[in-house]
Amino acid sequence: MQPWLNWSFRALLCGLVVCAGARLRADHTVEKPSAQKNTSPAKHRAQNAKGALSRRDRSSVIAFALGTKKTRHAGGDCSHLVHSIYERAGFPYQYADSEDLYAGAQGFRRVSRPETADLVVWHGHVGIVVRPAGHQFFSLLSTGPGIDDYRSRYWRSRGQPRFYRYVKSDS
Repeated sequence: MQPWLNWSFRALLCGLVVCAGARLRADHTVEKPSAQKNTSPAKHRAQNAKGALSRRDRSSVIAFALGTKKTRHAGGDCSHLVHSIYERAGFPYQYADSEDLYAGAQGFRRVSRPETADLVVWHGHVGIVVRPAGHQFFSLLSTGPGIDDYRSRYWRSRGQPRFYRYVKSDS
């Protein structure tokens, strides 16, 4: 990665962490009734679509992922890391390795356009989409937990990735 890109990328990540942290703190405040009236019906339906993660849920997943980057990852592989992040964020699913996730695992539905906190999966590797517009994902890389571009030459050489979205269970 070019030095200026590396610096820009780190600045972007710091911004994401700050935003996610502010969003998580906001979750603990009581929302005023007047704020609820300003939400358009279409936006409210989209945020509360059956089984879909809300913007707040997605921010939580990303906050846990980026928090993992600062700690040493003890054992396991990419699929264990992703599973752990989702569980700590409050979205458990039955563990599945990257091959099972690539084939389609229970608790996820395949999507063509990734959003933040969706899974990006290749045969043999899985990560969490951090910034879809920049094609950035978080995973266990050769240097440890980190972020990379899923459209880079290396990841393109692994084949076409599939994207999966977590689906909240009815229970």
